[in-house]
Amino acid sequence: MRVEILGSGGAVTIPRPGCDCEVCVEAGAKGRPYERTGPSVFVHGPDVLIDTPEEAKEQLNRSQVGRIRAGLYSHWHPDHTAGRRMWESRNFDFRAFPAEAERTPIYVPARAWAEFERWYGLAEQFRFLERQGTVSVHLLGEGESVDVGGTRITPVPLHDETTFAFLFEGEGTRLLVAMDETQGWEPPDLGPLDLAVLPIGVFELHPFTGERLIPEEFCVPPVKKTRYGQALEMARALGAARTVFMHVEEMDSLSHDQLLELGAMDGWEPAHDGLVIDL
Repeated sequence: MRVEILGSGGAVTIPRPGCDCEVCVEAGAKGRPYERTGPSVFVHGPDVLIDTPEEAKEQLNRSQVGRIRAGLYSHWHPDHTAGRRMWESRNFDFRAFPAEAERTPIYVPARAWAEFERWYGLAEQFRFLERQGTVSVHLLGEGESVDVGGTRITPVPLHDETTFAFLFEGEGTRLLVAMDETQGWEPPDLGPLDLAVLPIGVFELHPFTGERLIPEEFCVPPVKKTRYGQALEMARALGAARTVFMHVEEMDSLSHDQLLELGAMDGWEPAHDGLVIDL
């Protein structure tokens, strides 16, 4: 398997529109790896796309991705789903008559799909794509896996019961991808992992300057987000041979160079847009 990080940012990407902070100015001037688009991962081998942020079409155009055998969705949040029209742009031939379309299977854990029905008009929009013939939606029940291209993919429920990570197992390789929302999660024993791709969490204090990034009044009770220290604990509990942190938010004021330094100190690697990891 080969893992390609299409987008390593979070809900607030880098550079942030209209922002003149050092991190955003540097990203605007230098581009990748300093700039970060919304969260998306592609796993080559099974050829599976996980989540479609707003920039999904641009991410795919600049990527090494060719065939897409299937799509996965981890949860309903807009930064993970707002680029869903990519399936129409990619799969639908607007000029053919009668119209022609490539139909990509989309797998969503059933409990995550319940939120698609509730929020953002997502379920109806995917039903439109189904009627168009560009996708087919398949719901995965509790404990249900799916085989894609000889790789077994199993949704792993997080503490938020409508958000899921995904365990990939194929050809002697085991990979875990958790896209976001790991707050409160106590990782189960998943066995040996070659790679864990995890969200970095949020920083209450800047790790190098000590500047407070989250006002104290919003920390009692703690904000409903994984803190960086908690993300480290989760990574150590999983014990993967290699850990990569992504979902880096602009508000944390960390440049790519600072993330490299922090990762070297704490035993992980920072993701960046376009990062390719061979397993």
